[in-house]
Amino acid sequence: MGASGAPRPARWLLVGAPNVGKSALFGRLTGVYSTVSNYPGTSVEIVHGRATLAGVRADVVDTPGMHTLLAVTEDERVARRALLADADATVIHIVDAAHLERSLPLTLQLIALGHPLVVACNLMDEARRRGAAPDVALLAERLGVPVVGTVATAGEGVEDLAAAAAAAVSPSDGWGLPEPFAVLARGLVERRALPVTAELALAGDEECLQQVRGVAGADATEAAVAERHGRWGSAEGFAVALATARRRMVLALLAGVVAPPDRDEGRRRRALDRLLLSPWTGLPLVALVLYFAFYRLVGGFGAGVLVDGIETLFERWIGPSVRQVTALVPWAPLRDLIAGPYGLVTLGVRYAVAIVLPIVTTFFLVFALLEDCGYLPRLALLLDRALKRLGLSGRAVIPLVLGFGCGTMATLVTRTLETRRERLIATLLLALAIPCSAQLGVVLGILSVSAAAVTVWALVLALVFLVVGRLAALALPGRPPSFYMELPPLRWPSLRNVLIKTGTRVRWYFAEILPLFLLASVLLWAGELTGLLTRATAALVPVVRAIGLPPAAASAFLYGFLRRDFGAAGLYDLARHGALDAAGLTTAAVTITLFVPCVAQFLMMRKERGLGVALTVLAVATTIAFAMGGTVGWLIRAVGGWS
Repeated sequence: MGASGAPRPARWLLVGAPNVGKSALFGRLTGVYSTVSNYPGTSVEIVHGRATLAGVRADVVDTPGMHTLLAVTEDERVARRALLADADATVIHIVDAAHLERSLPLTLQLIALGHPLVVACNLMDEARRRGAAPDVALLAERLGVPVVGTVATAGEGVEDLAAAAAAAVSPSDGWGLPEPFAVLARGLVERRALPVTAELALAGDEECLQQVRGVAGADATEAAVAERHGRWGSAEGFAVALATARRRMVLALLAGVVAPPDRDEGRRRRALDRLLLSPWTGLPLVALVLYFAFYRLVGGFGAGVLVDGIETLFERWIGPSVRQVTALVPWAPLRDLIAGPYGLVTLGVRYAVAIVLPIVTTFFLVFALLEDCGYLPRLALLLDRALKRLGLSGRAVIPLVLGFGCGTMATLVTRTLETRRERLIATLLLALAIPCSAQLGVVLGILSVSAAAVTVWALVLALVFLVVGRLAALALPGRPPSFYMELPPLRWPSLRNVLIKTGTRVRWYFAEILPLFLLASVLLWAGELTGLLTRATAALVPVVRAIGLPPAAASAFLYGFLRRDFGAAGLYDLARHGALDAAGLTTAAVTITLFVPCVAQFLMMRKERGLGVALTVLAVATTIAFAMGGTVGWLIRAVGGWS
């Protein structure tokens, strides 16, 4: 009972593999949007909401995606901890109706766990379109738990699911560990360890192994591990054998539940997948996507047309109006704080709204289209072999591509990668060689005066990305990452999903950057007022001159310490006023792009990887940036430059 005497709301945990519609269902149940995506690795943290549906009140928790309770990545560990820590919660397991054989092994684990359980057979529209919709009533009968067919994006079956969750009870022990695995786990179970925890411990999960040792005792645990080793060899052998046994159980369970899919539809899908996944056709398609989606749309339209339009509005109307109002302020420093060279409106708001916002919006629109149609997982599979040479797996494509939108968000998403080594390499590359959309758009906008400048800049970034990634892979100890990713169905993007995702990410990004831009303006204003800015700029002038840039560019690099796109915007101003020619722009663009990450990204690195890693990345980025910038400047001068 609550403090008022009213019954406490139920607690529902949404559990399932990536890309089965957990977040879409969460939004339908609670009215709160988290992330709806057609690619894995979106949700990396627990999201809470409140459902009031079909006369039922419940606290709803959206967990990160997981394929099995045997956690591999950090997001899977987060999901499992939430599940194991809340024994009173009702679990809603969301499964892909079109691919039940992939989802039901986890269902059997959840049944063995003993929580009240409901299965949401989601994506029923996709299964119907393929002619392979399951018989949910027969599936419920065989599993011994309620099964509800849903289409979360359309709201279909959501009220029925809420009613089923409200009435759910703990399942009978009809789907425990398959023999002979149960025999080994039973010895630990008799010593009060949870059966599923014992299973995970024997499969090599260190977190569960420590828990079992604390309950069953070290001697009993080691005896069970020795017996496992004698029968199945390593923990991996035990896990593979158990997964194989569960898959056989699932296939037997599904007999008669799912009709054979449409063969013609299957052939068309396989043909399209071969086109996207073959290096001979897939890589040219990647080049086309990069050119049209990012260079032309983000760089050309976002950084060109939209930025020019909003900049004109600021220059002709907003700036003069603000200066007229602030002219009434008697104290000159306060006037400068609002509308001076480093003013809150004339610099902070202008940069954030006129330069950054249009570019970020167009990038996230492109990203939402690519993820919703199912292209990103195929890109991951296509590039997996190449990324392995850099110590990464295909899974790293998601944060790396997202880094072109926002490095801070992408650094957070690196926690979905399997190993610490892979997360470190991805974090370094995100900070060094992947410009965020705001910086990218500005840089492409100012380099558009010369095709040679754009080409050299792109080649240098690619070279740094490949060389630094390879060196990091060789220097950092650890095993090569494994890669497994389910391919979601290719489909036409949902306009609703695309707009929601774009709007949500833009709001998140803008809420993050506007305060930082305003803070940057205040710091620059204070630095100008106290003379610190002048002295810091003077200290940077010799370094800037050493790489062949005019002294005025030093200010842009100071801006870059606050935000990467802030520094790029400073170069944009210099270019507009003719202070940099095409050769100078190339040198400056290379240096500022490889320069230190923004404050927000640095703080995220500190949070995710620790202060030592964050400071090391900062030092490496600064050194490489000026070294490569100086080299590019020297080469351009050596060949006589270009116009």
